Amino acid sequence: MAYDFSKARWFRALRNALLAFDSWIDSTIYSAGVESGELWRDFSSFMERFHARGATRFAADLACEGLTLGVFGGLVIVALAQPAFRLTGARDWLKQTDLAVTFQDRYGKEVGRRGILHDDAVPLDEYPDYVIQAVLATEDRRFYDHWGVDPIGLLRALTVNARASGVVQGGSTLTQQLAKNLFLSNERTLTRKINEAFLAFWLESHLTKKQILRLYLDRAYMGGGTFGIQAAAQFYFGRSIKDVTLAQAAMLAGLFKAPTKFAPHVNLPAARARANEVLNNMVVAGYLQENQIADALRHPASPVDRGPVGSAPDWYLDWAFNEVRALADAGKLGKDRVLTVRAALDSGLQQKIEDTIDQMLRENGPSANAHQAAAIVLEPDGAVRALVGGRDYAVSQFNRVTDALRQPGSSFKPYVYLTALMSGKFTPDTEVVDAPICLGNWCPKNYGGKYWGRLPLWEALAHSLNTVAVRLSIAVGDGNARLGRKRIIATARRLGVTAPLPDTQSLPLGADELKPMDQATAYSAFANGGKRIAPYAALEIYNSRGELVYSHDRDGEKPLQVVDPRYVVELVSMMHEVVQQGTGRRAQLPGIEVAGKTGTTNDYKDAWFCGYTGNFVGVVWYGNDDSEPMNKVTGGTLPAATWHDIMQYAHTGVDLKPLPGMTLEAQQAPPAQAADAGGVQVLKPREQLSRKASEALGTIENLMKSSGEIHGGLELPRRHYAQAETVFAPRRLSPVIDLR
Repeated sequence: MAYDFSKARWFRALRNALLAFDSWIDSTIYSAGVESGELWRDFSSFMERFHARGATRFAADLACEGLTLGVFGGLVIVALAQPAFRLTGARDWLKQTDLAVTFQDRYGKEVGRRGILHDDAVPLDEYPDYVIQAVLATEDRRFYDHWGVDPIGLLRALTVNARASGVVQGGSTLTQQLAKNLFLSNERTLTRKINEAFLAFWLESHLTKKQILRLYLDRAYMGGGTFGIQAAAQFYFGRSIKDVTLAQAAMLAGLFKAPTKFAPHVNLPAARARANEVLNNMVVAGYLQENQIADALRHPASPVDRGPVGSAPDWYLDWAFNEVRALADAGKLGKDRVLTVRAALDSGLQQKIEDTIDQMLRENGPSANAHQAAAIVLEPDGAVRALVGGRDYAVSQFNRVTDALRQPGSSFKPYVYLTALMSGKFTPDTEVVDAPICLGNWCPKNYGGKYWGRLPLWEALAHSLNTVAVRLSIAVGDGNARLGRKRIIATARRLGVTAPLPDTQSLPLGADELKPMDQATAYSAFANGGKRIAPYAALEIYNSRGELVYSHDRDGEKPLQVVDPRYVVELVSMMHEVVQQGTGRRAQLPGIEVAGKTGTTNDYKDAWFCGYTGNFVGVVWYGNDDSEPMNKVTGGTLPAATWHDIMQYAHTGVDLKPLPGMTLEAQQAPPAQAADAGGVQVLKPREQLSRKASEALGTIENLMKSSGEIHGGLELPRRHYAQAETVFAPRRLSPVIDLR
């Protein structure tokens, strides 16, 4: 018989409790609903007071949308400015830039300075008023009124530039310019401008206006290898900034905009015209009256005579200074901040590259629609002999060798072919097929639209066939194109390429952007037998007491073997044929074995020649900063011709070294004579001189000056360098290497 729970007392009590709880829930929900309704009616009644109609509502909606977009934009800008905040994270951020570096070329000749000169600073209170007024009237008239960024000045600059249909007036404040000088590079990007603005705010919040002005006057580059207005006054006028005249102050203030272009020792008419602009700016700004500048206009300043002046290797020095600063930050140079650096720079070669690029662009640029070029030459161990980052440093300080990302085109293909050789599936004589191929909807074609059918691998590289490069990318991935591209990227990384290299279908054809420095680094491994190098400038660094604190031979990064030499020998033999009978024939050097690769991108936006001998590696790029297409300029035209002229000079008088896998039997050095400015036949030195030899050369030069053989202002003829080298640097026999 089943038990009836419904009659149990505890069951009835439980049921009543549950019914009471249910009733409480219903009552609570009902009460909450009633109260919520009353609150909503009260809220609606209150908000009715703010109800807007017509123009008022439109303005309110517009303000709301503006606030939303402003908050969102602010978050984006803050995210982009994170690198700027990191730059100021170190406690000694100011001391990190507090270096004074004097640079010498490889032969011991001073070629320029970078950093701040510690021993010649003058207190700002001792500057003449018109010096400060000239700077502010020209660079930042509202300096004492803004907080780092000047919206009014920016709007004024935009208006003036729009009326002039060009850039006539800049919108950056003096604080923004200081932020760029202290923390940033000269690259023209939106990210840099955002970082510059945030750093300007940061400087304004941490420094006084007087400190900012003082730092700006001490750190700005003023041309002639000088940094700071006091050093510039000494260099150009032979006097302290305390003693300059109004005309001289105006000429100095005019240098901040374009120090190389308006340097009075280089272009005095341009410097005087710029000084007149500064004087007129002082009148417009209200600092002076017209009658007060009349004498300065009638009697413009003249610089002291410094004899014949050559162009400074500014792009090279900018890059070398960054290297020295990195070594100092790493604690490798001690605590001394005044340094002398003997660099790997060959001043003659540097000037040759600048002259060659200028001549090529003057003669061929208009018809080819080519307005920029860059080049670098280095030794296979990474010692950079010369570096030219553009056509004119006075117009643009942006270094296209170290900072510009450009599509390499077919000059990327050696990484594809090396990956194929390393896979063990291919040799230079392996037959491949040049025929149409498609990956999905992408169907690459050869330049000219011609297909060669079956041919050996070396010939496919010599003629830069696109379909073969794509087929190789599939083959090295065992049929998987994505895996093949991943292995090609790994090869490029192994050789020293640092660019992002995203995985795209067209990567084997050079669609991913690289820097010319990346190409120079990677191609050096081909010239030295498969060793990855780190490009460097500093051979030796001395402190202010003349003590050697750094030697690259002793302290620098050593080349690292990253590729089996036998694969490098095979690739070199193939790239040699590119120059002998392929697209790079214009780069041939009489009596010298050359290997290399041309590169041309879609619509002729970029043209390259990257080549090497047993002695040097050289990379040449032509293009336009705005990526405007050139007029059918290929890597085998202007770049190869420029490379030829540069390298012919570079090899003059040097002991030739063989390419990996080749001998010197067929090579013969070109005539080791070149005329200097005075018509004297001179020899170009082969090896870098030791410090002892450089000191001895100084003694020789002084003796020759005293005897009248060298007149004041003329450089020691290079034949004496060669003679001194014979005495102080014993000759070494060039090795004959045959790795076959």
